[in-house]
Amino acid sequence: MYKTKYLFFLLFIPLLFTATGCKNNKPTDQVCFKDQCFFVEIASSADEQVKGLMNRNSLAKDQGMLFSYINSKKYPFWMLNMEFPIDIIWINKDKQVVYITENAQPCLDTKTCQLITPDQVAKYVLEVNAGIVSSSGLTIGDSIEIK
Repeated sequence: MYKTKYLFFLLFIPLLFTATGCKNNKPTDQVCFKDQCFFVEIASSADEQVKGLMNRNSLAKDQGMLFSYINSKKYPFWMLNMEFPIDIIWINKDKQVVYITENAQPCLDTKTCQLITPDQVAKYVLEVNAGIVSSSGLTIGDSIEIK
């Protein structure tokens, strides 16, 4: 029963929200790694976290979205209603990379959309354009600076 309720939340609750994105439409916070910095929107409320980058056409090459959670858990993500591929980076409370998914592809319906579930707990999740992880050489264990 618990798993059914959890799956319902992950699959259908995002469809109920109609917010257009994060309150911070002009990113000013930064996340840096491997001599690269990205201006990020912070998704810290439940509404912002559910919406994420859904229904956006693109993301500037120096921008990203940082999901900031109160507790460290294994936060699953999916690419529902995304318009472009991204790299997803899970970061622990000590600001170290603990899991990476490169080139996550968009999906348009809940039947074909797969959950991307890390094998480690994280407090933050960073979404950047696909190819950033590869071009920067970012690997698990690397440190991330959140400004």
